[in-house]
Amino acid sequence: MPLINPSTKLSNVIMEEPTIVALLNRFGIALGVGDKTVAQACAEHQIDPHFFTTLLNTFSNEEYFPEHTLSKFDTRLIVDYMSKTNAYYQMAQLPTIERHFDLLITRSAGEKNNLELIRQFFLEVKTELLERINHDRQEWFPQLLNGSQTPQNGSDNGDDSIETKIDDLLHMFVIHLNGKYDLNLGQAVLLTIFALRNDIKMNNRIRNKMLKPACHAPV
Repeated sequence: MPLINPSTKLSNVIMEEPTIVALLNRFGIALGVGDKTVAQACAEHQIDPHFFTTLLNTFSNEEYFPEHTLSKFDTRLIVDYMSKTNAYYQMAQLPTIERHFDLLITRSAGEKNNLELIRQFFLEVKTELLERINHDRQEWFPQLLNGSQTPQNGSDNGDDSIETKIDDLLHMFVIHLNGKYDLNLGQAVLLTIFALRNDIKMNNRIRNKMLKPACHAPV
């Protein structure tokens, strides 16, 4: 979609890229945006419009990432956003996938379909992601905020590993799932995992392009 600017209607952004609703939720912006522009929504919710527009473009345009502007953002602003993102993974996305998965297995009981094996791999992915979130909350983010972070002791929590494992999980569903199972629930699980993968992929760009460079400068 075309690049988003402060005068873009938020409703147009959502219609073009519905997955961006998850990002809006982290800023307290609910559906029912009316004719508000990005700038108006930012003013209403006391959000930095430049930072918010950068995030919207990062999520809606894969090739977009203005590295030359990164130094303009306060590290505290980025850490706050990433903390909300981690909370969203922990409190919303992961529990949703697990609920759908449990129901899928319950309704497909007695069938030889590899679901238990796939679910076990999902639980391994979940554990690794939660470990990264815990490290962020207890170590990396506090270090960044108090200026004690250095490139040598920076976060190295398997960003690429998590992306790769989620891709592997998706391939297990698409290629190796067999036998009988609830088709609607199978689709629901697959789509929620895709949503998690895309969100993590975008936010890993922010971690690597915004937060890790911040290790070189005091807050």
